[in-house]
Amino acid sequence: MYSDTIIALATPQGIGAIGVIRLSGSNAIAITQQVWRGKDLSAQASHTIHYGHIIDGDKELDEVMVSLFRAPKSFTTEDVIEISCHGSPFILEQILQLLINKGARMAEPGEFTLRAFLNGRIDLSQAEAVADLIASNSAASHDIAIKQIRGGFANQIKDLRAQLVNFASLIELELDFSEEDVEFVHRDELVKIIEKIKAVLRPLIESFKLGNVIKNGVNVVIAGRPNAGKSTLLNTLLNEERAIVSHIAGTTRDTIEEVLNIDGVLFRFIDTAGLRATDDSIEAMGVQRSMEKIDQADLVVYLYDVNTTSGSELKREIEKLNVDREKLLVVGNKADLAKATKKEIGTDLFISAKDKVGMIELKQAFIDKVLDKTLASQNTIVANIRHYEALKNAYRSLDEVLVGIENHITTDLIAFELRQALEYLGEISGEVTNDEILGNIFSKFCIGK
Repeated sequence: MYSDTIIALATPQGIGAIGVIRLSGSNAIAITQQVWRGKDLSAQASHTIHYGHIIDGDKELDEVMVSLFRAPKSFTTEDVIEISCHGSPFILEQILQLLINKGARMAEPGEFTLRAFLNGRIDLSQAEAVADLIASNSAASHDIAIKQIRGGFANQIKDLRAQLVNFASLIELELDFSEEDVEFVHRDELVKIIEKIKAVLRPLIESFKLGNVIKNGVNVVIAGRPNAGKSTLLNTLLNEERAIVSHIAGTTRDTIEEVLNIDGVLFRFIDTAGLRATDDSIEAMGVQRSMEKIDQADLVVYLYDVNTTSGSELKREIEKLNVDREKLLVVGNKADLAKATKKEIGTDLFISAKDKVGMIELKQAFIDKVLDKTLASQNTIVANIRHYEALKNAYRSLDEVLVGIENHITTDLIAFELRQALEYLGEISGEVTNDEILGNIFSKFCIGK
């Protein structure tokens, strides 16, 4: 299957100044040469670019630039040709079809990256990082993907696995001499290495909370009573009139969602219907939807009017939310009108959404609330759910080994849990994998990558 030459459009569909068509495989150069008018590509050095024309018989399709990458010094480790032509959908389709007629095959989603993985150019975690890099929509998500592509995370996992393999091999050897009751690994030494590995895995597992936030964005619900200023706050944050602002209570009856990038992190702000008891069935549905959004939120901003809400009322309202304090930000609004000093219990900060007072502090509070500074300073942050699950499972298996050693269980059970831990760690880099996992991962890639 992977001995043939594949082809795909490497740039987005649609009209553009330039379109790039990519071929990879042992016949990539020969196939291109059949439709090429210019220097003999088979005689050219790797990593060179050449000007010429794509022709179909006597008909010229386009003048192009061809980039040539010879195996194994290419992304796939195969011969690779990239044709940069004019970005007309008609021209691109004509060239694609012409090259397919000459022997190339349309690539499957992610097949170029799959070949890079299968040919040992990158490991599985780096392959997934390629997709994450393409999908990155903020500076923070871009940084995570770049670090993973460079192999920092992969090397870390390989080092841990190598340490564990050494001890696991000796434990397996003990099984061969079970009748002689020989112990090749002192159990105290095994405990030390497992504790050392767990100490590395623990912060990686904990970093997923941050990594997931950075990769997928933060869902922020703005909640509060009617007329607390929620819609005004949303408009001020977005710097546009996105939500209707009115002195009439209950104006917002459904959720309004908008995205804002703050310091490289995407925040999805959701303005909700005011929380109050109401006989209006439509407004009641809006309140119910607000409560559902609050339950699903990564961060809840509870906004209240400092002029009309007493400390005791505020306390009761916060208790009704039933939200963990770590994901709750209590904000006093209309502080420009307030006569009282900032004495309200549980308030994180005071603002005036209408006059745009306190917005810088509020945005910083968003960042501080969702980004753990200790995690943010780490070199490795886990943002992939598959990696997170594998790390958790490996950690659990290592825990079972420690419990087993403490309870003096048989060597074969210890060996089983060690094999499990090794398998979970191997799944991350692709040292242990199957066609189902590969199919699931690479099917999410775009064609041409």
